[in-house]
Amino acid sequence: MDIAAILKDLPHSSGVYIMYGASGQILYVGKARDLFKRVHQYFGNKANRTEKVLRLVQKVDDIKYIITRNEVEALVLENNLIKKHKPPYNILLKDDKNYPFVKINLKTKFPRVEVVRRLKNDGSKYFGPYMIGINAKEITDLINSAFCLRECKLDLDNVSANHRPCLNYHIGRCHAPCAGKISDEEYGEIIKEVISFLSGNDKKVAGILTEKMTAAAEAEEYELALTYKQKLAVLDKLVRRQVGALPKDFDLDVFAIESNGLNTVVAVLFVRAGKMVGGDKFVVNDYGLNEGITLSNFIMRFYDSDAIAPDEVVVSSPIEDQDVLQEYLSEKFGKKLNVIEPRQGVRRQLADMAASNARDYLEKSLSLKERQDNMTVGAVIQLAEFLKLERLPQRMECYDISHISGTNKVASMVVFTGGEPDKAAYRKFRIKTVAGNDDFACLQETLTRRLTELKNGSKDESLGARPDLIVIDGGKGQLSSVMEIVADLGVTDIPFISLAKREEEVFLPGKSEPVILPRNSYALKLLQRIRDEAHRFAITFHRQLRKKSQTVSELLSVPGVGKKRVGVLFKHFGTIDNIRNADVEQLACVPGMTRPAAEAVYAFYHAPDKE
Repeated sequence: MDIAAILKDLPHSSGVYIMYGASGQILYVGKARDLFKRVHQYFGNKANRTEKVLRLVQKVDDIKYIITRNEVEALVLENNLIKKHKPPYNILLKDDKNYPFVKINLKTKFPRVEVVRRLKNDGSKYFGPYMIGINAKEITDLINSAFCLRECKLDLDNVSANHRPCLNYHIGRCHAPCAGKISDEEYGEIIKEVISFLSGNDKKVAGILTEKMTAAAEAEEYELALTYKQKLAVLDKLVRRQVGALPKDFDLDVFAIESNGLNTVVAVLFVRAGKMVGGDKFVVNDYGLNEGITLSNFIMRFYDSDAIAPDEVVVSSPIEDQDVLQEYLSEKFGKKLNVIEPRQGVRRQLADMAASNARDYLEKSLSLKERQDNMTVGAVIQLAEFLKLERLPQRMECYDISHISGTNKVASMVVFTGGEPDKAAYRKFRIKTVAGNDDFACLQETLTRRLTELKNGSKDESLGARPDLIVIDGGKGQLSSVMEIVADLGVTDIPFISLAKREEEVFLPGKSEPVILPRNSYALKLLQRIRDEAHRFAITFHRQLRKKSQTVSELLSVPGVGKKRVGVLFKHFGTIDNIRNADVEQLACVPGMTRPAAEAVYAFYHAPDKE
């Protein structure tokens, strides 16, 4: 393409620009207030561009753009395109990096406090994240010690009238709502106090714990007194993290960026209820023109994943389109959310602290970053060169079969994006049509179902995505069997290979001789990682099915328990361990169960030979 001609025709409008490589693959997506000015900056004076931007420009073969009505629309469109296409030169934060939060589900009867790593729009109250010396489990233990909330998952709508409370009630750690020892209204008032504590009001908790510790000591229950003393130490650690000059109910996220022109890191600090409760550091792969653009892009991606909106976002240095980002975040979270670069005061101190963390991490992570790049992005590029692929295998899928003598047959679909596991995109298949032990037929069924989903435009985000390379765990025979159905389905534009484990040979369709990749090459290591991951994922799924089928068979041997009751037990308790640990009262409360059946199940799992 004639890049000069493309640059000349760019409009002076807000919008999104999309840079393509020679194979037609999207390399980078960016937004701009003025498309003409922004894109020209990539191809202007070399002295004003970083080394990584120069590397990107060398690969650009075409540029397309989409005009938007305003900058906020451009920002939203940019975000959607990055999520859809996962360009190799944009920031891609992992979905599996989830922080610990404390959750209180106010819609349930007698709510519990629990630690979760996924935020849901379910009306619950979430607090956190909690890291760096104070973890979420310590917070929940402290709350339960002070306020005596229930910790069990018992369904309180299905508890018998003569239900007896558990040990926690007898040791003064639970108010036993299961046995009617506390009213809904009284429990609700306690929950309000818990929320107040999590919002920064610590004094009442300190008084409660001190009183309990003193009472235990006077009663010569020294172990219990020591437990309360330990909880007070946890509380003291939390109190000492109070940031001066900030309100106790104030939440703040602080971002800082450091770069050496090629490598970039971002540090984040979390202030919750006026206290420093955590932080994190990220190695960032983003080919924005400057640090301000990269930090703005990072913050956008950060709040697109699981995150609680703070009261304020602080940045250590100027960012691109600060007003646009502020407007977007305010609209996303439904409240005014200021994005500021402080000049002085406590916010400036926090920003400097974050910047110091970023600088330290940049210095220490250079060798790690280089190795990570070689193992991921470098391996993807190298693999494309070795196999002479037209497109970079940015999205790779690998398939493996697992069973024992033809029983509980399953297949795994593992996805690597940019050379790294993309676990949210993994999928599992239960083989439905193949009888006996026939791996070739199992692979044919699996790929038929997967490619049919692709052709039909599946609503499943992963099954609807087009892979750049499909890897089959096996040799020439497995690959040949798959290619038989590929031709019938008319999916001819996706490259297929197989990796034979014994000699690590790579087979290509229609070629009798394998490709031998250098033993120490990053490309081969990438294929080995995705193959081993597919194998692990398939075996794990197979074991789960086998364990469940064995468990069902086991329960069916209990007098008075048939398939229907096995089903309601699993629906109610979720796992066999929960069924095994339930007492007769809990089992009898399950709809569809009778007391004799509950006693039979309990006796089965608590017989002397089962203990």
